[in-house]
Amino acid sequence: MAEMFAKWRSGLAKTSKATFGRLKSILGATEITQETWDDLEALLVQADLGIETTTEILDALRRFVRTEGLTRSEELWEALRAELRSRLLPPPALTWTNKPSVIMMVGVNGSGKTTTIAKLGQRFQAQGQRVLFGAADTFRAAAVDQLQVWGDRLGVDVIAGAPESDPGAVAFNAVQAGVARGVDLILIDTAGRLQTKFNLMEELKKVHRVIGKALPGAPHAVWLVLDATTGQNAMAQAKAFKEAVGVGGVILSKLDSSARGGMAFAIQRELGLPILFAGLGEKPEDLTPFDPDAFVQGILNQA
Repeated sequence: MAEMFAKWRSGLAKTSKATFGRLKSILGATEITQETWDDLEALLVQADLGIETTTEILDALRRFVRTEGLTRSEELWEALRAELRSRLLPPPALTWTNKPSVIMMVGVNGSGKTTTIAKLGQRFQAQGQRVLFGAADTFRAAAVDQLQVWGDRLGVDVIAGAPESDPGAVAFNAVQAGVARGVDLILIDTAGRLQTKFNLMEELKKVHRVIGKALPGAPHAVWLVLDATTGQNAMAQAKAFKEAVGVGGVILSKLDSSARGGMAFAIQRELGLPILFAGLGEKPEDLTPFDPDAFVQGILNQA
């Protein structure tokens, strides 16, 4: 347990140092004043919690101060920790009742989607699942090549098509191949270009429909990979993906490279989606199931 918390503290060091690290000076041994609230508001906004989430947290803390009769700013520390923790839901248990189960992966280019798929494949393999990859990001040849390299490394079959071929056809073939080969999980990569957002979303809707034709009831999950370094800028993208293909969970990539880890709170408030995994490093095992307690302790740099 201690090792797990240490991993989260290390992975969240940038967020902690850049923003939440200033809490100790704000919540020091002084009287609670308007300046305390102003400084706390600026810190939370800078950490990319978003205006709405920040406002709600400050309102809750003000009520707590009035109810408990607090006067010292240092007394706010535990109240803030509890308020932050209350805003994060634990991820649901991943249970696969269908064989195969199809996971459709979505996200913009550069979010780390293809690498995340590979890391998930390795994780599921370690759990005894037979995995197959579908390389339906046919717009970006490098994505197909990258997934093939990972497939070779992991011993996972990769179903791909010709460059710029129909992504729906690739997804269809991947699902049929997974059924024929008796695999447990099929992970489908999809295009993430946003040059023409409408066209992208229409394409993703088509891939979603085609997967359902290849296997009724599929996809059984649609997961969105968000780059944590983009902070609030990712929220509009996330909303578009959710509306287009019914995203059911979020994976926060590159959290260890970000000073904007506060976006986790905005994701849960604005999207109502659980965070399933977080990327805390480059190694496959650094893709870690999201842990709300470890997350809050990590950003607050608590032992």
